[in-house]
Amino acid sequence: MTVYEDDLPGVGKKFEIELEGERRLLIIIHNTGRRELYVRDDPDADAEKLFELSDRLARQIGTILEGAYFQPIRTETIETVLSDDTLIEWENIPTDSPLAGRTLGETGLRQKIGVSVIAIQRGEETLTNPGPKTRIEPDDTLVVLGSQEECRKLDDFVTGEADIDGGTGTGSETKHPSEE
Repeated sequence: MTVYEDDLPGVGKKFEIELEGERRLLIIIHNTGRRELYVRDDPDADAEKLFELSDRLARQIGTILEGAYFQPIRTETIETVLSDDTLIEWENIPTDSPLAGRTLGETGLRQKIGVSVIAIQRGEETLTNPGPKTRIEPDDTLVVLGSQEECRKLDDFVTGEADIDGGTGTGSETKHPSEE
């Protein structure tokens, strides 16, 4: 799937999303916040208007589509985008993960790859703002804050594709006050 983005001077932005075959979904976001959705069956055809949304309604629908209210398929990771490059991601720790059984301080996730563990979901219990002495257990779900790249690196550490003891990291050596 490819998304094309064009400025519409004095109007806003146009996004074209490739669908199956030659079909495309066109979304025009007006400077006022209003959204218009069109579909085009092929590149030479005229676009057919599907509907129009107010800014408020478009944002509500967007959060529903993003999965903020309901995740229809249980996946190993869930992510929420905060900005262009900042995510909150949920990462499940399998039994054979090299992180299982270690404390957050021992893993050095913040120093090695830059993610911050903001909570740990353990069964029905949620450990908020875990410190460096908090142990990661198998089947825990880490709730982390980081960039898209940092979250991808985390997945490599969780699965063992990157060596937690010898990983290259991002060069970030900033320590949380509780880790000093």
